[in-house]
Amino acid sequence: MQDAMTMLQENLAIFAPLIAVQIILSVLALVSLFRTDETNGPKWMWALIILFINTLGPIAYFIFGRRGDV
Repeated sequence: MQDAMTMLQENLAIFAPLIAVQIILSVLALVSLFRTDETNGPKWMWALIILFINTLGPIAYFIFGRRGDV
């Protein structure tokens, strides 16, 4: 039982920063999406991409989804 607890703590130390980055990216992308008047494509599509494609969805929105004239 102790070995399982130690392994869980080690894995949590590795994955906690990655989870935090994922959450921060998703929140920033969603806030940007809802504040923007126009996007490249429908907003509902970008919201689904941001929410369901982990890490790459928000990055794709920032690269391809935002209009250049903002």
